[in-house]
Amino acid sequence: MKEKTVTLPRTPSFRLDGRRALVAGASSGIGLGCAVALAEQGAHVVCAARGAERLAEVVAEMTAAGFSAEAMVLDIADVPAMEAALGGQVFDVVVNSAGLARHSPAVETTTADYDMVMGVNVRGAYFLSAITAKAMIAAGTKGSIIHISSQMGHVGGIDRAVYCASKHALEGMVKSMAIEWGPHQIRVNTLGPTFIRTPLAEQTLAIPERRAWIEGMIKLGRVGEIEDIMGAVAYLASDASALVTGSAHLVDGGWTAD
Repeated sequence: MKEKTVTLPRTPSFRLDGRRALVAGASSGIGLGCAVALAEQGAHVVCAARGAERLAEVVAEMTAAGFSAEAMVLDIADVPAMEAALGGQVFDVVVNSAGLARHSPAVETTTADYDMVMGVNVRGAYFLSAITAKAMIAAGTKGSIIHISSQMGHVGGIDRAVYCASKHALEGMVKSMAIEWGPHQIRVNTLGPTFIRTPLAEQTLAIPERRAWIEGMIKLGRVGEIEDIMGAVAYLASDASALVTGSAHLVDGGWTAD
């Protein structure tokens, strides 16, 4: 018999059995998709958002589907409250899908809108990362932190100066955190969607000329669905992406390929 000379490699698992995940912004849209994606892979998911009633509905649906989930009322814009709720809790996976936008021409941007967007998209994201990473480091946990960014963290957009500024800042923040926490085996990445069909996006998609522009910019010719994000977040959360950190993963249908 010929001696075996080739050892076949095996794909690392996408499974998250035995791991505890936090998803901020889990009550709807992309965040809900992320929570389900992680639960499908076996994680226990702490679904966090501001609205208790909607969270309870989400968790009830997830548990009825056989997933392991619980609710946590959390506003990432309120850093002291977030620290009180999360301080010392150890998660293997953290997904930040909480975010907001206030679109307007730059010359019409109010300081209130600017502060609101930056308070969630940058300040809240920063301290959510820092609080959860601190607990991971103290526990010696190898973790994955994933921020839902945007294609607008890589390009500009009309009436989106504040939003683009916040997402560009998020991309830089993640790179620095990845460098700092790499020695602790904590990975930090972003996932950048294009326009995804959610209740919020439908307000824009309902305008025919806006939808035509969007579909013209997306090289695959269609608006994204929540399901388009789910595989990507499962990958970044799992051992399948064990050597991936400080990276931006665009799910934009080719929008930024130009």
